[in-house]
Amino acid sequence: MSPDEPPTAAECVLGIDPGTRVTGWGVVEVRGNRARVIAAGAITTRTGSVPERLHEIHEALRKVVAAHAPGAIAVERPFFGKNASSALVVGMARGVALLSAAEAGLGVHEYPPATVKKAVVGRGSASKAQVAAMVRVILGLAVTPTPSDVTDALAVALAHVHRSAGAKIPSRS
Repeated sequence: MSPDEPPTAAECVLGIDPGTRVTGWGVVEVRGNRARVIAAGAITTRTGSVPERLHEIHEALRKVVAAHAPGAIAVERPFFGKNASSALVVGMARGVALLSAAEAGLGVHEYPPATVKKAVVGRGSASKAQVAAMVRVILGLAVTPTPSDVTDALAVALAHVHRSAGAKIPSRS
């Protein structure tokens, strides 16, 4: 297969960083020992009720899945501190991401933040800035994607690649 041919589904992973205000997503293609971004973005919901925002996220994720035909979906499993109401609402957005995967018949792989950080940076306690810098390096990006939810989604996709390969994350070089 030449580098100019479109990627096959088995080579693409859609990473999702769920949130009801902003849901980050990123599609990463892996060919051999190379990884690159196919597409990435953020679903920023309008102000509205939680059900309206969840519907907006669902529709946008359906379009992303239809447009890029990933072979798998990787979702960040949120870490929660003391704010139970935030945990509940983010859990709802995560449920929408899981629903989108199930509708498309795709496998869902969930990763806690420490696993994502360890896969991308090498340390489960890495800072968001360290994760963003390594995502940029690994994927050969000229700039760090914004908002940070997009970078986080790309990191989740890379964590899945790392787990699936059972080895080091591919690089651009």
